Amino acid sequence: MSDIHQFNHAAMATHFQVRISCDERTYVAQAAQAAFDLVDSLEARLSRFRSNSDITRIADLAPTEKMRLSEPAFACLQIAERMERATRGAFCATPAALKSQLSLPQWSLLPDEQSILCLSGQLQFDLGAIGKGFALDRMAELLCQWDCPSYLLIAGGSSVLAGDPPAETPGWSCGLGEDHASQRFLLTHASLSGSGLAVQGSHILDPRNGRPASRQTRAWALADTAAESDALSTASMVLSESELEEVLAQNPSWLSFLETDEGYRSLGRRPLPIQS
Repeated sequence: MSDIHQFNHAAMATHFQVRISCDERTYVAQAAQAAFDLVDSLEARLSRFRSNSDITRIADLAPTEKMRLSEPAFACLQIAERMERATRGAFCATPAALKSQLSLPQWSLLPDEQSILCLSGQLQFDLGAIGKGFALDRMAELLCQWDCPSYLLIAGGSSVLAGDPPAETPGWSCGLGEDHASQRFLLTHASLSGSGLAVQGSHILDPRNGRPASRQTRAWALADTAAESDALSTASMVLSESELEEVLAQNPSWLSFLETDEGYRSLGRRPLPIQS
């Protein structure tokens, strides 16, 4: 069985961790550093707290104005746009705009120009609910290019992305919650993300009405990519169970877990991963 090497890095206002199963520590340390350098580059483009980021500059657009985006920013917004449609508006990259605007700003992506067009309002994006997952997905692509396919990537404990399992194991052990969580799964080629109210309180807004989400106290989501699972876990905090069931029925590769007094209840058609 190969050794599992662990590396840590602070970025995007959270803690990133890379675990790689491989015998050559020096080589995988270089691969992990390349992945962390990529995260820093993505933060410079996606963070609303960086004065020259794409996301910050988008907010200066007036209606009918457009701006060319970097490839990562455009790709991340494409996923955000797709997830907003798939979750029937329960996930949205601009809900914070409702604190200062009467309605959500409207925008459109122009693929041929790799640009964004402001249709109405001020484009106040906050990619906190999808940006970290997007970064994990890009890190995974980079590690595969480095021939390090057996990895577990973690962002802040609330988002994990698993690649190939360590040798002679069925998968990476990941829990719904902290490391000591009783409900755990063995993940391969999947992402598990969580959203909740315990840490930051009522910070999740329902984009459809601007009010704080109050249907759930904690939700987790399983999907093929970390960007999808991040967005889905946020939407799972907003949607009613019947609405969530309908969304999951249209997306059989997704699975949601809602916190109950007895633990977590799973919703969706995707088979449960192996429990550890």
